[in-house]
Amino acid sequence: MDKRSRELLKTLIERYISEGQPVGSRTLSRHSGLDLSAATVRNVMADLEEMGFVTSPHTSAGRIPTPRGYRLFVDTMLTIQPLEELATREAIEEIQPDSPQRVIQAAAQVLSNLSSFAGVVMTPKGSQLFRQIEFLRLSEKRILLILVTPQGDVQNRILMTERDFSSSQLIEAANYINANFAGLDFESVRQRLRLELDGLRQDITGLMQMAVEASSNALKVPDENVIISGEKKLLDVGDLTSDMDKIKRLFQVFEHKTSLMQLLDVSSRAKGVQIYIGGESDLVPIEGMAVIAAPYQVNGIVVGTLGVIGPTRMAYERVIPIVDITAKLLTSALSQS
Repeated sequence: MDKRSRELLKTLIERYISEGQPVGSRTLSRHSGLDLSAATVRNVMADLEEMGFVTSPHTSAGRIPTPRGYRLFVDTMLTIQPLEELATREAIEEIQPDSPQRVIQAAAQVLSNLSSFAGVVMTPKGSQLFRQIEFLRLSEKRILLILVTPQGDVQNRILMTERDFSSSQLIEAANYINANFAGLDFESVRQRLRLELDGLRQDITGLMQMAVEASSNALKVPDENVIISGEKKLLDVGDLTSDMDKIKRLFQVFEHKTSLMQLLDVSSRAKGVQIYIGGESDLVPIEGMAVIAAPYQVNGIVVGTLGVIGPTRMAYERVIPIVDITAKLLTSALSQS
């Protein structure tokens, strides 16, 4: 694609995002900054349509971007705008160190409030990591397992053992696990235990294996750990609610959360802000929908993902920094909690 075609495509997408109406050749001729006739612009538009970057709705002679056009735009033509000072201050004031549940809820609300779309926060990886384990002897053959996640959540489980353990043995086992395995997922812990426990005394080997199994089960978190704020705002977006089928599919995304969880899980393995566009990505189930997501961390470990769900016709240059700064603020707040 030559420079002239790129500039016209960029202008078309920016006008469509701003106004929500198909963009005609005369409008492009006036606003592109290029000294081109409407006829020349029509020829370029025909070429862009043939390449799959724009399409013509049945009701208008103007054109709108396709998912492929949006992808080229966000990857190569976008100029990110700094987040407004007032919005930045609002995000900082709302996302302060507190209980993990309150901080995560606040982050979802900030994403929704600043973007005017739906904000979502998920902690898929936090369910498989731990920061610290402690054992407390309750009685003969009954031990309380105290598990602390990277987010600061505390889980308690009672272990029933085949033999009695002294307090010193419990401390020894907890110290070994915390020193060698804290911050790992439990599958990695299991694999390392198989290799390393041969060198330990048999009396704590079984206890440690029980602790790992119980910890893994304790931290299996249901779908409710997907926190969504502002999903009703999407009802005001005509691109997503133009027919009943789209409305049904939109609310299926939020009710069942399966596709949303898959998308956010993929995002947690990526670096920085990622953009997923419906019609182009199988992870986004509705054409006309886009998701801007980023992972966040606790003490240097990626534990989850957050993002904004909105229409493909959104102001990406503004929403991207909203997602980016919210991920950084949530990382900081949870690491200090």
